[in-house]
Formats: sequence, structure tokens, C-alpha cells
Amino acid sequence: MTDGTITEAAAEAGDTLTRLEQEGEIAADYLEGLLDIADLDGDIDMDVEADRAAVSIISDAGGRDLQKLVGRDGEVLEALQELTRLAVHRETGDRSRLMLDIAGYRAKKRAELSEIGAKAAAEAKSSGEPVKLKPMTPFERKVVHDAVKSAGLRSESEGEEPQRFVVVLPA
Repeated sequence: MTDGTITEAAAEAGDTLTRLEQEGEIAADYLEGLLDIADLDGDIDMDVEADRAAVSIISDAGGRDLQKLVGRDGEVLEALQELTRLAVHRETGDRSRLMLDIAGYRAKKRAELSEIGAKAAAEAKSSGEPVKLKPMTPFERKVVHDAVKSAGLRSESEGEEPQRFVVVLPA
């Protein structure tokens, strides 16, 4: 690599980080307005994780009120994430892959799903048979695919939304 190529790559990485930080700022402003309208207390935390903006709404009060924004099985959270992505798209003109977490719901869910993926991988290894899991959201499937990959196996998604599910394949 030449110095010019290294400089260009660094500039591109810096541009991406700046763009993702801007997405986070726009999302935070949108969500703060939403919290004000709903008269809910929460602090907004922004980060960049795995080439996406990540925004979390957290509460010192245990997050009881914020559970309303999570909904049953995270359905309200998914809808709010889409609305927030649309708000970012409206401001930037670019499609956003922003991830939203409320009251630690996604973080907790990620840990549970990683365990499910690891157990399914272990079962596929020991039985030599494919293991089919229950239908999941795209976020849930991604976490399971990552857990299966880190266990050294392969997985794929099958079916049509909303009944799409992960199949863990033996080695």
C-alpha cells in the first residue's frame, strides 16, 4: 500500500464515523422529542457499533416507564427503531441501519439469543442433524447466526417473514 492509499482509507473511515455520529445525533433529537411528547424520563446514549449508529434510551428509575416503549416481545421497540430510521433518512437522504435499544432490552435479548445459538450449534455437532429454531425477527436471527459462526458451524435462514427461522447446519 502506498501512503496515498493509507491516507484515503483513513479519510474514508473518518467520513463513515462522522456520518454514523450524525445519524446518532439526529436519532437522539428525534427520540428526545418523542420522550417529551410521551412525558417519559430517559437519558439518550449514542455509540457506533459494528459500522452502525447505536442509540440507547436508559433510565435511572429502573426503566419501568420505558417498558411501555419496548412493548410485548419488543414489538414497540422495533416500530420505534423503524420510525427513528425514517427520521434519520428524512434528514440525511441516506438509508440508516441504526440500532435502538430501550432499557437494556436488546442487550439482554442479545445475551439470551447468543446462548440459544451456542446450544443449537452444540446440538447440531453432537447429533449430526440440522437444528431448526423458532421464527425470529431479523435482529434475533443475526445474533443467532453470529453465535453459530463463533461456534465454528454454519447456519441459514429459511421461510418467509414473519415465520422466518434459523437452521443450524452440522459440520
